[in-house]
Amino acid sequence: MGLLDSFEKGLERAVNSAFAKTFRSGIQPVEIASALRSELDKKAAIVSRDRILAPNSFSVRLSPADDEKMAAIGDALTEELHTLVTAHAKSQGYTFAGPVTIALQRDDQLSTGTLRVDSSSAQGRVSWRGVLDIEGRRHPLVKARTVIGRGSDADITISDAGTSRKHVEILWDGERAMVRDMNSTNGTQLDGRKVVEAALPPDSTVTIGRTDIVFRVVAQAAPPKPTMSAVDATRAYDLRDGGPLS
Repeated sequence: MGLLDSFEKGLERAVNSAFAKTFRSGIQPVEIASALRSELDKKAAIVSRDRILAPNSFSVRLSPADDEKMAAIGDALTEELHTLVTAHAKSQGYTFAGPVTIALQRDDQLSTGTLRVDSSSAQGRVSWRGVLDIEGRRHPLVKARTVIGRGSDADITISDAGTSRKHVEILWDGERAMVRDMNSTNGTQLDGRKVVEAALPPDSTVTIGRTDIVFRVVAQAAPPKPTMSAVDATRAYDLRDGGPLS
């Protein structure tokens, strides 16, 4: 048995008998586990019909006395907390934008028996990308305007004789999408309804000819922003004053 039982058993026997006396007062491991589970549930965000994004980076802040007690356990505690967070996410259908990290940190401002949990997704950097799923292939929307049709000059070419050379266009501004028929011969349908121009919600289906185009918005970890060196920072400051100093 580890330090904690599984979330599925309600955490009712979270502390090993070996640690019962150690944690008679102050924070107990079960309370950290419960706080992490609560943070997961509170911060989980629905991205699409089949994806719920949960934070993957956690910082648990403890009082000096509690931090000292937890440090005495060593890596066994964080390893078990990591396992339990992963198990809870799986049971709830949550997904992560990056690897799960849990850090226990001392906070001199907290009193014994209290804790705080801070969390973020992929270290706080998550970008949202529009994609089109067509005939088993995923096409990221890399431009504000994407033309779809059977012509070789379309941005996405499909081999469907029932479509026009430039049949439909998808407009995407990074947050919202629209679908617009391009005076096609057979028209365009959105979730079974014929449209000329309409807002395009996530997980909706655009049909042209015999081809279904599913629009989705997916989360992905964004690359870290480049750090600015001291020299670059000085140059940026000088530019604001009219140009770099010679």
